[in-house]
Amino acid sequence: MSAEQAARFAVRIGVRSYEMDVNGHVNHAVYHQYAEHARMEHFRASGLSEHALAGHGLTVVLLSTTVHFRAELRAGETVDIDSGIAFTRRKPFTMSHRIRRVADGAGTPVDQLAAEAECTMGVLDLGTRRLVADPYARLSAVATNPALLGPEPD
Repeated sequence: MSAEQAARFAVRIGVRSYEMDVNGHVNHAVYHQYAEHARMEHFRASGLSEHALAGHGLTVVLLSTTVHFRAELRAGETVDIDSGIAFTRRKPFTMSHRIRRVADGAGTPVDQLAAEAECTMGVLDLGTRRLVADPYARLSAVATNPALLGPEPD
């Protein structure tokens, strides 16, 4: 991600008891859900709701995702999930996420990286079912707040 990219977008959630695995910490698959939640909220804040995109014959698709686990999370803790977007001139683009513990189960403030997710995304033309060229231009043309998409690729 380049230094001139717009500030990262973030959402805050509480870790729920039903997200725990048999070891008493957040199940690995839930980290993917946290990243998905941040992605969807980032797009909505940009004016790119599913409805708005579909109105232009587009949708955003996940092509691959990888999560690197750094620290366990437990029920009752509070986390911030941020996201940033990096576009190139190619069809795929990248969204990265950091999942940070910001409060423990007692509400005491902390700052600890719990996980990092890297997602390869694409913009799909709903008519042709193919990825579109120049996803930045296609998304920024629909967005009501394109600044949240970051800078235009070089």
